[in-house]
Amino acid sequence: MLKLFKKSKHSWDADTLPRHIAIIMDGNGRWAKSRGLPRSAGHAAGAETFRRVATYCKEIGIEYLTVYAFSTENWKRPPDEVATIMELLGRYLREALEKMERDRVKMRFFGDQTVLPPDLRELIAETEELSRRYDGVQVNICINYGGRDEILRAAGIYAADVAKGRLPVGGQPDEELFSKYMYSSGIPDPDLIIRPSGEMRLSNFLLWQSAYSELYFTDVLWPDFSKRELDNAILAYQGRSRRYGGTV
Repeated sequence: MLKLFKKSKHSWDADTLPRHIAIIMDGNGRWAKSRGLPRSAGHAAGAETFRRVATYCKEIGIEYLTVYAFSTENWKRPPDEVATIMELLGRYLREALEKMERDRVKMRFFGDQTVLPPDLRELIAETEELSRRYDGVQVNICINYGGRDEILRAAGIYAADVAKGRLPVGGQPDEELFSKYMYSSGIPDPDLIIRPSGEMRLSNFLLWQSAYSELYFTDVLWPDFSKRELDNAILAYQGRSRRYGGTV
């Protein structure tokens, strides 16, 4: 029997929800500029949007949410802007730690943490340790993450395992085996990738995992992204035919 979940004026089939949604949280700076505000204000507004969207995903039954918080290329931004982003991430994690027992939301982090501020690394480690106790929705936060960097890292670890005799010399890895060397090991590939802000590219986000993801682009800037916008993306996803290279 068809079940419909209704929010605002939208209805979608609750039986065919994407299991894993990934979002490129883009447009914070342009949102702030259009209002005559500093870029830091845009990042603060974007952080609040992330909280709302993550909560909504949990409410409607999305199993995995992955967000692009800070890329390997974002270090090129002005130091004060980078510092603001790191501060907001730390603030969010401290708040999340206080609420994890109640919300039972698991968190994982994708990306190279070695260059992150020590206090942020400590918060990440504590958050992931607590997350092991819970079942439920999982939020993956990509910080100092790049898709190409992830693939190169995975290839390096694979080669090291061959050199150490853990894998046969000359063996050809299949996709399932190689996927175990990615940050996202054990997590299904995203069904739906959403990019707000009008840009129509992946920008080095989940390049390995997005091979058969459905892509959804919207002109709405990330701080203005709402539950209704997520509903629109889900409706678009449910209207597509996923053939994975085959025929209908």
